[in-house]
Amino acid sequence: MSGWAALLLLAYELRGRIDPPVAGPVFLHGATAPFESSTESGDDGRFRFHKVAAGTYTLAVANGVQTIEVGPGTVDSKGRVDVVLHIDGARTAGATVSVTVLSIPDRATREFEEAQKCLSRRDADCASGHLSLAVKTAPQFVAAWNALGVIAYQEKRYPAAEANFRRAIAADPEAWEPLVNLGGVLLNLERPHEALGYNQRAVARHPNDALANSQLGLTYFGLHEFDSAEKYLRTAVSLDPAHFSHPQLTLAAIAIERGDRAAAISQFQSFLKHHPDAPQAPAIRQRVEDLAK
Repeated sequence: MSGWAALLLLAYELRGRIDPPVAGPVFLHGATAPFESSTESGDDGRFRFHKVAAGTYTLAVANGVQTIEVGPGTVDSKGRVDVVLHIDGARTAGATVSVTVLSIPDRATREFEEAQKCLSRRDADCASGHLSLAVKTAPQFVAAWNALGVIAYQEKRYPAAEANFRRAIAADPEAWEPLVNLGGVLLNLERPHEALGYNQRAVARHPNDALANSQLGLTYFGLHEFDSAEKYLRTAVSLDPAHFSHPQLTLAAIAIERGDRAAAISQFQSFLKHHPDAPQAPAIRQRVEDLAK
């Protein structure tokens, strides 16, 4: 068993506080592996997740998303991670519900809910089975198509992920999540020219979204437009320094391309600060030493 695989067997505690305080649902999503969990924050904005395996997660509430790294390098001596999730209080709390969502039959909704339970146990096959039944019952079920795409993406089944995200967008062209997710999977399929339009639309619709900015930066990097790439990657870092797309590594690559060793070292060190337990961390530490010579 590798060292990283062994770390996944350990369980930690994630404690957080929403600023400004608000009571409501808090969601913990696996950023790189299928997983879902949720809890409720109190009136003081505080919440807690127990028995969290080491890994990278996104922590989400209605008006905020933040990447959280859980592992030996980020927990305290008692195995706890403490976070503050800042939200945009200026946004409206209400949201409209599309006709598509209202048309989902109860049977499909129950299948989706069962899939969430499977993901809380990290059982992706179980979740995919329920989600497949959900979209068979309700082909217009955008969230189910998107969830199938996310699982396929995390399992590196990129053509399947692309197909599922496209089905979600076909069901609702205004849906945000499959739009940004399709932009990401096209990058993994090494089709940056095609990804460009989707990622530009994603940033235009949500200019303060770290994932959208990072993916647009990565797209421009793939097109060798380094100035534009740097602009959006730096925005992503400012929005979410620990983001799971690791924008610092691409910024370091741009700095190296320009012959700026100091800037590359700075970006590598930023990455190591936020991802001390990442599988590539030892190699990056060695790279920093080599660049500093």
